[in-house]
Amino acid sequence: MHPVTDPNTWGPSIDEAVNAVSRGGLVVLPTDTVYGIGADAFDAEAVTALLAAKGRGRQMPPPVLVPDLRTLDGLATDVPDDARALVEAFWPGGFTIILTAQPSLAWDLGETHGTVALRMPDHPAALALLRRTGPLAVSSANSTGLPAALEVDDAQVQLRDSVAVYLDGGTAPGGVASTIVDATGPHLRVVREGAVSLERLREVAPVLGVGEEPAVEVAEPTGVDVAEPAGEVTDAQPTDEDAPSDETVPASGPEANGG
Repeated sequence: MHPVTDPNTWGPSIDEAVNAVSRGGLVVLPTDTVYGIGADAFDAEAVTALLAAKGRGRQMPPPVLVPDLRTLDGLATDVPDDARALVEAFWPGGFTIILTAQPSLAWDLGETHGTVALRMPDHPAALALLRRTGPLAVSSANSTGLPAALEVDDAQVQLRDSVAVYLDGGTAPGGVASTIVDATGPHLRVVREGAVSLERLREVAPVLGVGEEPAVEVAEPTGVDVAEPAGEVTDAQPTDEDAPSDETVPASGPEANGG
């Protein structure tokens, strides 16, 4: 157990976690929602080990936590202006965005359908780690079907020796998971409600709510326009309901709850 409650003394703990990640190991880290279990996002074997530790398959890929907004364009392509505006408004924090993944990236997060779920957590220890490791695949630090861990001891009881390093940041805030918005279709759409309300999202950009259909203008012979709902299809990855808010997340991912 390695403490990360004090920035003045957490250096050795962060070093241990960085070393573990570089060796392909798993780490448990505090986030602004619940504890997350993380792995190098570009190490396919480490990501597979993460899913196995949770008892979950490739059909529920983890989201990716990032250290800053600049990472966005390195991991995603064709980022809509409205999606970028939401990221600028709600990062760091409880907001996850699903985007089209850069096709050139050498990673395998699972069955993502070419998308990736990204979040920047609002937790100093998590960000300190991410600045050293780069993007981490992160899901909530719990076995699938069990409650997300709010204390590092809870995570250790569930995940045991599958994790190389446990970072103890005290009690996690818990509560609300991240809001997830899918930006891979023709319209931005909430796929999981969470920390950021639909009302707040709409103050920044037009976003459809969960299950809401966009209105389509249909010209009637009389010249009167009538709004009718139109269906919408998206191939975004499935949501990781356990991610730390991230945690994780539809499409790729500890909010999607872990992050």
